[in-house]
Amino acid sequence: MNPPAQDRPRGLGRGLSALIGDEVAAVKGEAVAKKDTRTLPVAFLQPGKYQPRKTFDEQPLADLAASIKEKGVLSPILVRPVGADRYEIVAGERRWRAAQIAKLHDVPVVIREMPDGEALEIAIIENVQRADLNAVEEGLAYKQLIEQFDRTQDQVAQQVGKSRSHIANTIRLLGLPQQILTWLREGKLTAGHARTLLGAADPEEQARMLIEGGLNVRQAEQRSVKKKKPGGKPAKDPNINDLESSISNRLGLKVQIVHKGDKGGEMKITYKSLEQLDELTRRLSKS
Repeated sequence: MNPPAQDRPRGLGRGLSALIGDEVAAVKGEAVAKKDTRTLPVAFLQPGKYQPRKTFDEQPLADLAASIKEKGVLSPILVRPVGADRYEIVAGERRWRAAQIAKLHDVPVVIREMPDGEALEIAIIENVQRADLNAVEEGLAYKQLIEQFDRTQDQVAQQVGKSRSHIANTIRLLGLPQQILTWLREGKLTAGHARTLLGAADPEEQARMLIEGGLNVRQAEQRSVKKKKPGGKPAKDPNINDLESSISNRLGLKVQIVHKGDKGGEMKITYKSLEQLDELTRRLSKS
């Protein structure tokens, strides 16, 4: 039996509406109750100070503006009041920017009072669900939640629907040299590439070789495999590590894979509540 909706834990990728009420759906075009929406002049809105996304690609923005010019803004922008006729965008800055390009005077909004920490959480969730953040922006946002708003990694993982290992590994990437972080922001390296550089003797030089050689993540991982130490356990196959991380990120649960070569292996999924088990069962039973 499922617990009442108001008692369910947040997270597990259930969408922005799970955080701020089912009537608010600034993500993925979900239905929004008309009674909760109103229109505001675009000039009344301003970018959120906790927006984790720092760059907006021009071409996708132009494509969105063309769609908005033809069909209007289909999903309202989530805002919070910050002064007289001033509203800060919590989720939907791309729509606001595109609406200005399309020369709209007014946009639909949902107004909510909320503290800074929640505003940052929701901004992260919107961007993560759309895969809009690069690994550096994502890591900095998680770090800000932890350091500025006193969250634990477990709390952040629950709020944004990711595994704790994903949160920890993304934050760890911030410790790489600045040049590597720049390449991550520019899209020359992926987060998968960057993970193979953690602990490397000369990560910047290895990163340069990955870029120049056009290596994919698997090839990069094979380069980073360490030799077995005398009397020690063999290093775990980085491909298995990556697969664990990928499945864990999708489920929002801890996943452990034990591969035994030609003998097969086993996969262990750890849940902490009946609600998480119920959600996992629902996902696995989808046709």
